[in-house]
Amino acid sequence: MPIKIRQNIQARDILENENIFVMTETRAMTQDIRPLKILILNLMPTKVVTETQILRKLSNTPLQLEVEFLQTATYQSRHADKNYLDEYYRTFYEVKEHYYDGLIITGAPLDFIDYTEVEYWDEVCEIMEWSKKHVHCTFYLCWGAFAGLYYHYGIRKRDRLPKLSGIYEHKILNRQSPLFRGFDDVFFAPHSRATEITREQILAEPKLELMAESEEAGVAIVKTVDSRQFYVFCHSEYDADTLKLEYDRDVSKGLNPKPPLNYFPDDDPTKAPIVNWRAAGQLLWTNWINYYVYQTTPYDINEVQNEE
Repeated sequence: MPIKIRQNIQARDILENENIFVMTETRAMTQDIRPLKILILNLMPTKVVTETQILRKLSNTPLQLEVEFLQTATYQSRHADKNYLDEYYRTFYEVKEHYYDGLIITGAPLDFIDYTEVEYWDEVCEIMEWSKKHVHCTFYLCWGAFAGLYYHYGIRKRDRLPKLSGIYEHKILNRQSPLFRGFDDVFFAPHSRATEITREQILAEPKLELMAESEEAGVAIVKTVDSRQFYVFCHSEYDADTLKLEYDRDVSKGLNPKPPLNYFPDDDPTKAPIVNWRAAGQLLWTNWINYYVYQTTPYDINEVQNEE
Protein backbone atom coordinates (compact mmCIF):
# COMPACT_ATOMS: atom_id res chain seq x y z
CA MET A 1 0.00 0.00 0.00
CA PRO A 2 1.19 3.57 -0.56
CA ILE A 3 2.53 6.07 1.92
CA LYS A 4 -0.01 8.88 2.34
CA ILE A 5 1.73 12.29 2.53
CA ARG A 6 0.99 16.00 2.37
CA GLN A 7 0.67 17.38 -1.15
CA ASN A 8 3.95 19.30 -1.44
CA ILE A 9 6.26 17.61 1.06
CA GLN A 10 9.85 17.80 -0.25
CA ALA A 11 10.54 14.09 0.26
CA ARG A 12 7.90 13.24 -2.34
CA ASP A 13 10.15 13.67 -5.40
CA ILE A 14 13.01 11.80 -3.74
CA LEU A 15 10.82 8.84 -2.83
CA GLU A 16 9.18 8.70 -6.25
CA ASN A 17 12.61 8.74 -7.93
CA GLU A 18 13.52 5.75 -5.76
CA ASN A 19 10.45 3.96 -7.14
CA ILE A 20 8.62 4.14 -3.81
CA PHE A 21 4.85 4.48 -4.05
CA VAL A 22 3.52 7.61 -2.37
CA MET A 23 0.01 9.02 -2.54
CA THR A 24 -0.96 12.61 -1.84
CA GLU A 25 -3.84 13.52 0.44
CA THR A 26 -5.86 14.74 -2.53
CA ARG A 27 -5.69 11.42 -4.33
CA ALA A 28 -6.29 9.42 -1.17
CA MET A 29 -9.52 11.30 -0.43
CA THR A 30 -10.91 10.64 -3.90
CA GLN A 31 -10.21 6.90 -4.03
CA ASP A 32 -13.16 4.53 -4.16
CA ILE A 33 -12.38 1.11 -2.72
CA ARG A 34 -14.09 -2.23 -3.30
CA PRO A 35 -12.99 -5.90 -3.27
CA LEU A 36 -11.02 -6.99 -6.35
CA LYS A 37 -12.43 -9.88 -8.38
CA ILE A 38 -9.70 -12.36 -9.39
CA LEU A 39 -10.30 -15.41 -11.60
CA ILE A 40 -7.73 -18.24 -11.72
CA LEU A 41 -7.77 -20.74 -14.60
CA ASN A 42 -5.94 -23.64 -12.97
CA LEU A 43 -4.59 -25.98 -15.65
CA MET A 44 -2.17 -27.87 -13.41
CA PRO A 45 -2.94 -31.51 -12.53
CA THR A 46 -1.94 -30.83 -8.92
CA LYS A 47 -4.90 -28.52 -8.33
CA VAL A 48 -4.63 -28.04 -4.57
CA VAL A 49 -0.86 -27.48 -4.62
CA THR A 50 -1.20 -24.80 -7.29
CA GLU A 51 -4.17 -23.21 -5.53
CA THR A 52 -2.15 -22.98 -2.33
CA GLN A 53 0.96 -21.55 -3.98
CA ILE A 54 -0.92 -18.80 -5.81
CA LEU A 55 -3.24 -17.91 -2.93
CA ARG A 56 -0.25 -17.65 -0.63
CA LYS A 57 1.28 -15.03 -2.94
CA LEU A 58 -1.99 -13.14 -3.40
CA SER A 59 -2.77 -13.06 0.30
CA ASN A 60 0.05 -10.77 1.43
CA THR A 61 -1.89 -7.56 0.85
CA PRO A 62 -4.38 -5.50 2.87
CA LEU A 63 -6.63 -5.44 -0.19
CA GLN A 64 -9.74 -7.59 -0.25
CA LEU A 65 -9.64 -10.16 -3.03
CA GLU A 66 -12.59 -12.25 -4.16
CA VAL A 67 -11.01 -15.29 -5.83
CA GLU A 68 -12.78 -17.77 -8.07
CA PHE A 69 -11.27 -20.86 -9.68
CA LEU A 70 -11.96 -21.89 -13.24
CA GLN A 71 -11.67 -25.35 -14.81
CA THR A 72 -11.93 -26.45 -18.40
CA ALA A 73 -15.23 -27.94 -19.50
CA THR A 74 -13.73 -29.69 -22.53
CA TYR A 75 -11.23 -31.70 -20.48
CA GLN A 76 -11.72 -33.49 -17.16
CA SER A 77 -8.59 -33.67 -15.04
CA ARG A 78 -7.59 -37.25 -14.25
CA HIS A 79 -5.65 -36.18 -11.16
CA ALA A 80 -8.34 -34.18 -9.35
CA ASP A 81 -11.47 -35.32 -7.58
CA LYS A 82 -14.48 -34.51 -9.76
CA ASN A 83 -16.68 -33.75 -6.76
CA TYR A 84 -14.10 -31.26 -5.49
CA LEU A 85 -13.92 -29.52 -8.87
CA ASP A 86 -17.69 -29.42 -9.24
CA GLU A 87 -18.03 -27.76 -5.84
CA TYR A 88 -15.15 -25.28 -5.88
CA TYR A 89 -14.48 -24.61 -9.57
CA ARG A 90 -16.58 -22.96 -12.23
CA THR A 91 -16.59 -23.41 -16.00
CA PHE A 92 -16.23 -20.73 -18.62
CA TYR A 93 -19.92 -21.04 -19.48
CA GLU A 94 -20.75 -19.97 -15.91
CA VAL A 95 -18.51 -16.88 -15.86
CA LYS A 96 -18.41 -15.62 -19.44
CA GLU A 97 -20.94 -12.86 -18.76
CA HIS A 98 -18.97 -11.57 -15.76
CA TYR A 99 -16.13 -9.04 -15.49
CA TYR A 100 -12.92 -9.38 -13.48
CA ASP A 101 -10.15 -7.12 -12.29
CA GLY A 102 -7.54 -9.85 -12.75
CA LEU A 103 -7.17 -13.21 -14.46
CA ILE A 104 -4.38 -15.73 -13.82
CA ILE A 105 -3.77 -18.54 -16.31
CA THR A 106 -1.44 -21.16 -14.86
CA GLY A 107 1.08 -23.46 -16.44
CA ALA A 108 0.43 -27.02 -17.54
CA PRO A 109 2.74 -30.03 -18.14
CA LEU A 110 2.53 -29.74 -21.94
CA ASP A 111 6.10 -28.88 -22.97
CA PHE A 112 6.39 -31.04 -26.08
CA ILE A 113 2.78 -30.97 -27.20
CA ASP A 114 1.74 -28.70 -30.05
CA TYR A 115 -0.94 -26.22 -29.04
CA THR A 116 -3.43 -27.57 -31.56
CA GLU A 117 -3.07 -31.05 -30.03
CA VAL A 118 -4.00 -29.89 -26.53
CA GLU A 119 -7.46 -31.22 -25.77
CA TYR A 120 -8.70 -27.94 -24.32
CA TRP A 121 -6.82 -25.57 -26.65
CA ASP A 122 -9.94 -24.14 -28.31
CA GLU A 123 -11.48 -23.43 -24.92
CA VAL A 124 -8.32 -21.71 -23.65
CA CYS A 125 -8.26 -19.59 -26.82
CA GLU A 126 -11.88 -18.60 -26.20
CA ILE A 127 -11.00 -17.58 -22.64
CA MET A 128 -7.98 -15.55 -23.79
CA GLU A 129 -10.09 -13.76 -26.38
CA TRP A 130 -12.85 -13.15 -23.82
CA SER A 131 -10.30 -11.67 -21.40
CA LYS A 132 -9.65 -8.74 -23.74
CA LYS A 133 -13.05 -7.26 -22.93
CA HIS A 134 -13.88 -8.87 -19.59
CA VAL A 135 -10.61 -8.65 -17.63
CA HIS A 136 -8.62 -5.56 -16.69
CA CYS A 137 -5.23 -7.31 -16.36
CA THR A 138 -4.13 -10.89 -17.07
CA PHE A 139 -1.18 -12.76 -15.56
CA TYR A 140 0.03 -15.63 -17.76
CA LEU A 141 2.26 -18.16 -16.00
CA CYS A 142 4.78 -20.56 -17.64
CA TRP A 143 2.85 -22.72 -20.19
CA GLY A 144 0.07 -20.17 -19.93
CA ALA A 145 2.60 -17.48 -20.89
CA PHE A 146 3.82 -19.44 -23.91
CA ALA A 147 0.22 -20.08 -24.96
CA GLY A 148 -0.74 -16.42 -24.49
CA LEU A 149 2.17 -15.09 -26.55
CA TYR A 150 1.37 -17.56 -29.31
CA TYR A 151 -2.35 -16.76 -29.35
CA HIS A 152 -2.07 -12.97 -29.11
CA TYR A 153 1.15 -12.36 -31.08
CA GLY A 154 1.99 -15.54 -32.99
CA ILE A 155 5.24 -16.03 -31.05
CA ARG A 156 6.21 -19.69 -31.23
CA LYS A 157 8.02 -21.59 -28.50
CA ARG A 158 10.88 -23.94 -29.22
CA ASP A 159 12.15 -27.00 -27.39
CA ARG A 160 14.95 -26.54 -24.90
CA LEU A 161 16.96 -29.68 -24.12
CA PRO A 162 18.08 -30.62 -21.63
CA LYS A 163 15.19 -29.36 -19.54
CA LEU A 164 15.76 -26.07 -17.74
CA SER A 165 15.49 -26.80 -14.04
CA GLY A 166 16.93 -24.87 -11.12
CA ILE A 167 17.27 -21.48 -9.47
CA TYR A 168 18.62 -18.70 -11.67
CA GLU A 169 19.78 -15.13 -11.23
CA HIS A 170 17.78 -12.49 -13.11
CA LYS A 171 18.48 -8.97 -14.27
CA ILE A 172 15.81 -6.27 -14.17
CA LEU A 173 15.64 -4.32 -17.43
CA ASN A 174 13.32 -1.54 -16.30
CA ARG A 175 14.15 -0.61 -12.74
CA GLN A 176 11.60 2.24 -12.71
CA SER A 177 8.72 -0.15 -13.33
CA PRO A 178 6.29 -0.45 -10.40
CA LEU A 179 6.49 -4.22 -10.96
CA PHE A 180 9.96 -4.19 -9.39
CA ARG A 181 9.41 -1.82 -6.48
CA GLY A 182 11.32 -3.17 -3.49
CA PHE A 183 13.45 -5.56 -5.57
CA ASP A 184 17.19 -5.93 -5.11
CA ASP A 185 19.49 -5.24 -8.07
CA VAL A 186 19.26 -8.91 -9.04
CA PHE A 187 16.69 -11.50 -8.02
CA PHE A 188 16.48 -15.28 -8.01
CA ALA A 189 13.62 -17.44 -9.22
CA PRO A 190 13.00 -21.08 -10.11
CA HIS A 191 12.49 -22.34 -13.65
CA SER A 192 11.21 -25.74 -14.69
CA ARG A 193 10.49 -26.13 -18.40
CA ALA A 194 11.71 -27.73 -21.60
CA THR A 195 10.62 -24.89 -23.91
CA GLU A 196 11.69 -21.30 -24.45
CA ILE A 197 11.28 -18.14 -26.48
CA THR A 198 14.07 -15.72 -27.30
CA ARG A 199 14.58 -12.09 -26.39
CA GLU A 200 14.75 -11.31 -30.13
CA GLN A 201 11.19 -12.60 -30.55
CA ILE A 202 9.98 -10.27 -27.81
CA LEU A 203 11.93 -7.24 -29.01
CA ALA A 204 10.55 -7.72 -32.52
CA GLU A 205 6.99 -7.13 -31.28
CA PRO A 206 6.40 -3.40 -30.57
CA LYS A 207 3.44 -4.11 -28.28
CA LEU A 208 5.62 -6.11 -25.87
CA GLU A 209 8.24 -5.04 -23.33
CA LEU A 210 10.97 -7.33 -22.00
CA MET A 211 11.07 -6.71 -18.25
CA ALA A 212 13.51 -9.27 -16.81
CA GLU A 213 15.84 -11.93 -18.15
CA SER A 214 18.47 -14.38 -17.02
CA GLU A 215 21.82 -15.07 -18.66
CA GLU A 216 21.26 -18.79 -18.14
CA ALA A 217 17.47 -19.13 -18.22
CA GLY A 218 16.67 -16.50 -20.86
CA VAL A 219 13.41 -14.55 -21.02
CA ALA A 220 11.76 -14.38 -17.59
CA ILE A 221 9.11 -11.62 -17.51
CA VAL A 222 7.35 -9.82 -20.38
CA LYS A 223 4.43 -7.43 -20.38
CA THR A 224 2.42 -5.52 -22.94
CA VAL A 225 3.20 -1.85 -23.32
CA ASP A 226 -0.28 -0.99 -22.04
CA SER A 227 0.31 -3.23 -18.96
CA ARG A 228 -2.87 -5.24 -19.57
CA GLN A 229 -1.05 -8.56 -19.97
CA PHE A 230 1.92 -10.05 -18.09
CA TYR A 231 3.85 -13.12 -19.22
CA VAL A 232 5.93 -14.77 -16.50
CA PHE A 233 8.14 -17.78 -17.25
CA CYS A 234 9.78 -18.16 -13.84
CA HIS A 235 8.02 -19.81 -10.90
CA SER A 236 8.35 -17.38 -8.03
CA GLU A 237 5.35 -19.06 -6.40
CA TYR A 238 7.15 -22.42 -5.98
CA ASP A 239 7.44 -24.01 -2.55
CA ALA A 240 10.84 -24.93 -1.12
CA ASP A 241 10.43 -28.58 -2.16
CA THR A 242 8.70 -28.20 -5.54
CA LEU A 243 11.83 -28.79 -7.64
CA LYS A 244 12.90 -31.60 -5.31
CA LEU A 245 9.60 -33.39 -5.77
CA GLU A 246 9.93 -33.06 -9.56
CA TYR A 247 13.50 -34.36 -9.41
CA ASP A 248 12.54 -37.32 -7.18
CA ARG A 249 9.64 -38.13 -9.51
CA ASP A 250 11.92 -38.24 -12.55
CA VAL A 251 14.49 -40.34 -10.68
CA SER A 252 11.79 -42.85 -9.75
CA LYS A 253 10.80 -43.06 -13.42
CA GLY A 254 14.37 -43.97 -14.37
CA LEU A 255 14.88 -40.79 -16.40
CA ASN A 256 18.30 -40.15 -14.82
CA PRO A 257 17.75 -36.38 -14.50
CA LYS A 258 20.43 -33.94 -13.46
CA PRO A 259 19.80 -32.23 -10.12
CA PRO A 260 18.17 -28.80 -10.48
CA LEU A 261 20.91 -26.21 -10.90
CA ASN A 262 21.80 -23.93 -7.97
CA TYR A 263 19.14 -25.61 -5.84
CA PHE A 264 20.64 -28.26 -3.58
CA PRO A 265 23.63 -27.09 -1.49
CA ASP A 266 26.80 -28.33 -3.24
CA ASP A 267 24.44 -29.83 -5.88
CA ASP A 268 23.87 -32.69 -3.43
CA PRO A 269 20.26 -33.99 -3.65
CA THR A 270 20.54 -35.43 -0.13
CA LYS A 271 20.77 -31.90 1.30
CA ALA A 272 17.74 -29.72 1.95
CA PRO A 273 17.32 -26.84 -0.55
CA ILE A 274 17.81 -23.29 0.70
CA VAL A 275 15.13 -20.86 -0.49
CA ASN A 276 16.47 -17.61 -1.97
CA TRP A 277 13.50 -16.60 -4.15
CA ARG A 278 10.60 -16.22 -1.70
CA ALA A 279 10.93 -12.49 -0.96
CA ALA A 280 11.28 -11.40 -4.60
CA GLY A 281 8.45 -13.73 -5.55
CA GLN A 282 6.16 -12.16 -2.99
CA LEU A 283 7.02 -8.68 -4.24
CA LEU A 284 6.30 -9.69 -7.83
CA TRP A 285 2.76 -10.87 -7.07
CA THR A 286 2.00 -8.09 -4.59
CA ASN A 287 3.23 -5.40 -6.98
CA TRP A 288 1.16 -6.85 -9.82
CA ILE A 289 -1.99 -6.83 -7.70
CA ASN A 290 -1.39 -3.37 -6.29
CA TYR A 291 -0.05 -1.34 -9.21
CA TYR A 292 -1.51 -3.07 -12.26
CA VAL A 293 -4.84 -4.25 -10.92
CA TYR A 294 -5.96 -2.22 -7.89
CA GLN A 295 -4.47 1.13 -8.90
CA THR A 296 -5.75 1.09 -12.48
CA THR A 297 -8.92 -1.00 -12.67
CA PRO A 298 -12.19 0.95 -13.03
CA TYR A 299 -14.30 1.26 -9.91
CA ASP A 300 -17.28 -0.06 -11.85
CA ILE A 301 -15.92 -3.42 -13.02
CA ASN A 302 -18.40 -3.48 -15.90
CA GLU A 303 -16.43 -0.61 -17.46
CA VAL A 304 -13.60 -3.03 -18.28
CA GLN A 305 -15.33 -3.68 -21.58
CA ASN A 306 -14.82 -0.03 -22.57
CA GLU A 307 -11.07 0.12 -21.88
CA GLU A 308 -9.84 -0.97 -25.28
